[in-house]
Amino acid sequence: MASQHSYDFRSSLLRSYCILGCVLFLGTPLSQAQDRWVYFGTYTGKNSQGIYVSRFDPRTGALSSPELAAESTHPSFLAIHPTRRFLYAVNEIGDFQGKKQGAVSSFAINPSTGKLSLLNQQPTGGGAPCHLVIDKRGGTVLVANYSGGSVSSFPVAQDGSLKAPASFIQHQGSGPNKSRQEAPHAHGIYLDPQQKWAAVPDLGLDRVLIHRFDPRSSRLVQHDAPLARLTPGCGPRHFAFHPTRPFGFSLNELDSTVTVLGWDSQRGQLVAGVSVSTLPAGWTGSSHTAEVFLHPNGRYLYASNRGHDTIAVFQVDRRHGSLTLIQHQSTEGRTPRGFGIDPDGRWLLAGSQGSDTVSVFSLNPKSGLLSPTGSPVKVGSPVCVEFLER
Repeated sequence: MASQHSYDFRSSLLRSYCILGCVLFLGTPLSQAQDRWVYFGTYTGKNSQGIYVSRFDPRTGALSSPELAAESTHPSFLAIHPTRRFLYAVNEIGDFQGKKQGAVSSFAINPSTGKLSLLNQQPTGGGAPCHLVIDKRGGTVLVANYSGGSVSSFPVAQDGSLKAPASFIQHQGSGPNKSRQEAPHAHGIYLDPQQKWAAVPDLGLDRVLIHRFDPRSSRLVQHDAPLARLTPGCGPRHFAFHPTRPFGFSLNELDSTVTVLGWDSQRGQLVAGVSVSTLPAGWTGSSHTAEVFLHPNGRYLYASNRGHDTIAVFQVDRRHGSLTLIQHQSTEGRTPRGFGIDPDGRWLLAGSQGSDTVSVFSLNPKSGLLSPTGSPVKVGSPVCVEFLER
């Protein structure tokens, strides 16, 4: 009969082999097995050379010092392929291949290092592309071009590279603000939960346009349904569809408001409802909104204020979509643009362009409230925050 000492020794040895096997299989220590890569899109210049990457620990909120993942010119907004193998970035420029247009770039992701390798680039047909999205099946990248106001779509090849544009739609019109709304300015593009429609907030038109999306051909087609008309001069910038309820939210840059819109997924139609301010009552300083996201549970909405330098937190009424302001959290930096909520809904990372920083906040999924966790990390002119699960 084996002694207890021999049994304990064999058990300890077996555990050691199991740990060693897991380390060799995963290529990373067990303490880091649940870490995630987080990518930062930036405006390039003195303090930035392109896209940056950090390791993020979703258990503690620890964020490593960012490293350059790939050199790229003004890769302001990013999107990650559903397979997690590829990353796409708009290049927010106005001159590409000798024409007044921007570009969209595709990259392969190194899962071990987080670094990116350029696959190819395509012209977007319009200047200063400022936002993009990829459909859930990973077959199409859709891009919004700010200058001149247009959208374009690109089929994705099996190797992750982008094919030539499948469609291009030019918007028409202007708004009452002569300095900001002299022409159309498509500022974002968002697919609805059914992946049948693309919503495009156009800052120059005070409208959220709807285009039909065909995933088989990767084409966008203009839609004839009545357009959602928002407050003149409000300047819709970004948008969020509720994941389970029939409404969406337009974040309006010029008057610092969020508008609740009813959504008819059968007809592809938005109906504008009540707008609420993202700023405190009585505040009179200069501020403009930048980014909006819903919490994964659909109960809370978050919007960034550039000038007031906060994240505004709203509770969402699940019956009607109405919003109740519950918090203003300082971003601990100047001019917050993009931010991101981790897939588990427990952390928010906010980028502040004016101070070249990214701050980490813990997020209570039950209350929706944010709390700062420590000192910001340095990232030059951050514009977009994108999580990748490992």
